[in-house]
Amino acid sequence: MEYRNLGRSGLKVSKMALGTNAFGTRTDEATAIRIVHAALDAGINLIDTADMYGQGESERMIGLALKDRRSRAVLATKCWYPTGDGPNDRGASRKHIMDAVDASLRRLQTDYIDLYQIHRWDGDTPIEETMRALEDLVRAGKVRYIGCSNFAAWQIVMANAVADRHGWSRFISNQPEYSPVSRQIEQEVIPACLADGVGQIVYFPLAGGLFTGKYRRGEAPPPDSRAAKQGPRFAERWLTPAHFDLVEAMEHVAREAGLTLTQLTLAWVMARPGVTAAIVGASRPEQVAENVSACEVQLPQEVMDRVTALSEPFTR
Repeated sequence: MEYRNLGRSGLKVSKMALGTNAFGTRTDEATAIRIVHAALDAGINLIDTADMYGQGESERMIGLALKDRRSRAVLATKCWYPTGDGPNDRGASRKHIMDAVDASLRRLQTDYIDLYQIHRWDGDTPIEETMRALEDLVRAGKVRYIGCSNFAAWQIVMANAVADRHGWSRFISNQPEYSPVSRQIEQEVIPACLADGVGQIVYFPLAGGLFTGKYRRGEAPPPDSRAAKQGPRFAERWLTPAHFDLVEAMEHVAREAGLTLTQLTLAWVMARPGVTAAIVGASRPEQVAENVSACEVQLPQEVMDRVTALSEPFTR
């Protein structure tokens, strides 16, 4: 496994992260614990969750899985989404951040979080308030590094400028969506973050499973798949003619390179400029090894260039 510095920091994370948003919903406790252990044994040290995943169940299950293994993990969680019915049970205000981090620490059964991320921009809260609250968490030892998720380029730059002006901790990471069919962050987010020392921990690198090859043009999705469970909403977003055109073209490239479609896609994503790590989920422990096999792939430049050219229409 290759470990990379996250942004302009000394924190080293595996180039593949374990995604856990299915824990507590589609994945039960016993399976979740086995998946976490399989990921650690495979060399994955970055485990990503959020307080809203499974209404807190994802964090709770990770806490159980990391008993006696906490030092092996770089534990990342997030806050912003509602955690209750009250007006202050959401967002990036000082009150919600302070309440949310303590609740996460209890569920995770740990006294510190390695990377604490603001899940979305909060237009109702001054960024100075958010950054000061995060700085206080770092100083208190509850949080070691801070990051954001789904922020626009200007929002990341503004937040770090505020932190720099006051001598506070700055964001070392951003968590955006990125895959061959979702390359919009290349326009502004990636250039801004490269200049500002912010790494990208990208989610949906397989586009909801599109690049696993399990969805075929004109065929019903497998009965136990996310597409089957989510129905038209999933199909409208992912199972489009343009997406299938790219999948079929990339399958041809993968066959020529002696790779699976999943290996080709993940290897391409993890090798892209500005990308520190790709978040990949798993529904069973054995799937972790299948995903990690992509970490061993070194794509020839010609193959990288072909995938980049084929997916060029999705940069806008």
